[in-house]
Amino acid sequence: MNSSAQFYWDTFWKGRVKPTSVSAWQFGGIPDELAQLVVDGVKTATCSGHIFYKLEKEPLPKVDDYSVVLNSQDEPVCIIRTTEVKILPMNKVSAEFAYAEGEGDRSYNHWKNAHVQFFTKALEEVNLEFSEDMLLVCERFELINTK
Repeated sequence: MNSSAQFYWDTFWKGRVKPTSVSAWQFGGIPDELAQLVVDGVKTATCSGHIFYKLEKEPLPKVDDYSVVLNSQDEPVCIIRTTEVKILPMNKVSAEFAYAEGEGDRSYNHWKNAHVQFFTKALEEVNLEFSEDMLLVCERFELINTK
């Protein structure tokens, strides 16, 4: 976690019992727009490719994890708390989950097209091929604080 995210985190919890599980990260693709959707209460879910956790040797998210969401300049925008984590094949993600991701017109078709494009590019960068049954880590979260 960078120093500005750490300061924001510490300041928010000052005088209260601070959770121990926190990370700081940007949403992929369009981090500023996606962070703003969280602040606006539109985006309450996100997903990541399961394979990237393995490749980067990162632990999977879990319920009650906290995150400082960063913008494209690595500045803190808000704090969220994970409320649900499911691992699903991409082709089993529901229209309701796609809607909760809050992007575009919030339709399943928009979600699918955007995610196929995003994951195809991300997988190519690590010499892997996209498949519609690739496993996704699907998270739901709640907004805790905005900067």
